[in-house]
Amino acid sequence: MLSLQAFGVLAYPNIDPVFLEIGPVKLHWYGLAYVAGILCGWLYGRYLVGTPRLWKNGVSPITKLQLDDAILYLVLGIVLGGRIGYVLFYNPLQYLADPLTVFSVWDGGMAFHGGLVGVTLGLFLFCRKNRVPLLSLIDVVAASVPFGLFFGRLANFINGELWGSPSTVPWAMVFPTGGPEPRHPSQLYEAALEGVLLWVILRIATHGFRSLHRPRLTGGIFILCYGIFRTMVEAFWRLPDAQLGYLYGGWLTMGMLLSFPMILVGLWAIATAKTSTWQPPEDVAPQAPAASKDAARP
Repeated sequence: MLSLQAFGVLAYPNIDPVFLEIGPVKLHWYGLAYVAGILCGWLYGRYLVGTPRLWKNGVSPITKLQLDDAILYLVLGIVLGGRIGYVLFYNPLQYLADPLTVFSVWDGGMAFHGGLVGVTLGLFLFCRKNRVPLLSLIDVVAASVPFGLFFGRLANFINGELWGSPSTVPWAMVFPTGGPEPRHPSQLYEAALEGVLLWVILRIATHGFRSLHRPRLTGGIFILCYGIFRTMVEAFWRLPDAQLGYLYGGWLTMGMLLSFPMILVGLWAIATAKTSTWQPPEDVAPQAPAASKDAARP
């Protein structure tokens, strides 16, 4: 149900963070966003590894079954890394005072940068155990991550958290926890940049420029663009977490501080990515692209 929070500004939709309640069990939009992001990312990743023309020699070095097996490592990396990262970087004092709230992930409080470290570590362990090319798997996962970012930012919006600075733009909103001032819906900006636009950029890279032919190029593009988008949003629209505020003279946020190394790593990965030397096993024949109808005509 929509309710107008302030005259002359866009109405903020008061959506209950709990979308389904069955007795003592409560299902939150925040949790549903993670499920939707992981599911869509997994399906898109399977599409990528199953499309021969995207890979050098017409064969992906990763099978769909291997990608399926990697999901558990990815989920653990996302949840554990994201939560630990938030606890350490954004709110350590609160969780020291009440350690049990560390497990209340349905209330929000996940850090992308922590999740990135967790996923990278999880993929490293999986690839080492199963002898899967690490850089190519990272590329597939990187191209699929924008789905999770998109749904995650929508969940932030539903929870009424991570709102932006006061604004007079026509689409400014009064958030329930943001005081009486209309503010930038910065969660939606991030959903558009980190979710939609980043997916489009990566899609052009993988399908237009065949970036999967060069291991770590796709991952480098992802890390670079995310770092730029996150820094831009926090510099111009999104306010820092209240418990931290601005750092080092009143202009730098924790999100920006953690994103700067991503930009540097992304630039390095793009500049140093080389064409894959991986060769398919002898019993796996490269799949030639299907002949067009015009080519079949006499």
